[in-house]
Amino acid sequence: MNKQPAQAATGFSYSRADFEELVDYALAHARKLGATDAGAEASEGCGLSVSVRKGELETVERNRDKSLGITVYLNSQRGNASTSDFSRGAIERTVQAAYDIARFTAQDPVAGLPEPEDVAPTESHRDLDLFHPWELTSEQAAELALRCERAAFDTDKRITNSEGAGVSAQQSHFFSAHTHGFRGGYASSRHSISVAPIAGRGDEMQRDAWYSSMRSAQELASPESVGRYAAERALARLKSRKIATRECPVLFESPLAAGLLGGYVQATSGGSLYRKSSFLLDSLGKQVFPEHIDVLEDPFVKRGKGSAAFDEEGVRTSARKVVDAGRVGGYFLSSYSARKLGMKTTGNAGGSHNLTLSSRLTSPDDTLVEMLKKLGTGLFVIELMGQGVNYVTGDYSRGASGFWVENGEIAYPVQEITIAGNLKDMLMGIEAVGADTYNYGAKTVGSILVNRMKVAGS
Repeated sequence: MNKQPAQAATGFSYSRADFEELVDYALAHARKLGATDAGAEASEGCGLSVSVRKGELETVERNRDKSLGITVYLNSQRGNASTSDFSRGAIERTVQAAYDIARFTAQDPVAGLPEPEDVAPTESHRDLDLFHPWELTSEQAAELALRCERAAFDTDKRITNSEGAGVSAQQSHFFSAHTHGFRGGYASSRHSISVAPIAGRGDEMQRDAWYSSMRSAQELASPESVGRYAAERALARLKSRKIATRECPVLFESPLAAGLLGGYVQATSGGSLYRKSSFLLDSLGKQVFPEHIDVLEDPFVKRGKGSAAFDEEGVRTSARKVVDAGRVGGYFLSSYSARKLGMKTTGNAGGSHNLTLSSRLTSPDDTLVEMLKKLGTGLFVIELMGQGVNYVTGDYSRGASGFWVENGEIAYPVQEITIAGNLKDMLMGIEAVGADTYNYGAKTVGSILVNRMKVAGS
């Protein structure tokens, strides 16, 4: 079970025992009012965020918030309400509000808590090592941010400006329970260092950014390495030009490749499927990627950003192959969406857990340099703009910038272009996946080479 450190070491105002007492009181009051079922969650978060710009302190923000949410069921009617007031009277009023909402809400035959057999038993709650508080003063945070920005400026005299650098240290914990037998919660943390330098002057200026984000501050990249890499990215974009409209292969840098995987997840998530707003309806067991592509989901990665022994409903999670040899092996379903589809929950209420997209053709030598060689002549994309993705049809159109590649080597930077295609064709058109893996939130993937897309330029 995930350990709950003492309050003195966490900076939290409430203990796990405090939260259990609040949640139990809310559930007992819901039962007293006549609820057939109920669920409640108490949570607290706190943190520090500091930003600097051009060598001077800009902002220091400390955040602290708390909440208790209650969901009440009257058979197939549901109501929920929340409060930041933890007094008994406020909790009673919040439960009453949820109860009243449920009374006047239309019946929904699939509404309800998860089935008792799907609930993660308390003894199965693994310690996934997600909580690493960072005892950081605002002065120390500012110094780290200044070091990061200074490293960017020191990289090259052509780094002339900055949108700033920042350091953030965040931690939270929660406890949740419901009347189908679930009881659980844990503490977690997320810390980061980031910077956004600007290269060039006048009409010839380019901006880029980089960051490091981890559960433990000890695993963050050094401020200097983050600053230098961000600067190098901005410098590489100087003297960007447009290119003529054409069709060509496109290589997505690994952080952007995670977005392609995210598009697949959205299209195979329960909400999109039961609303019939997905381009991958009825895709279970069907080929949507080439045969060399697999996607694994592992909720139990130690310190993983998408790790959880149970989902937001208290349903047990499990490691599984969601794409096997290019075929859809499973959807991403909550109890509600599973019932709407006549299926079983997959333990994905709240989203996916530590997805890794890989290719059976990838070798450890498939670095970015090798991926550029595989691209040959085409577009290497490092930034996307806009939200031009239609998940109903799969149509894809995004503003982009990056580099034109000829004979496997970067020729020059490009900007003010648009790449377009259809996600169905793009997923099936994945020719290679790099060994240059990057973790973006709950997704890990290398650079992805798509065989052909439309590139609109001048």
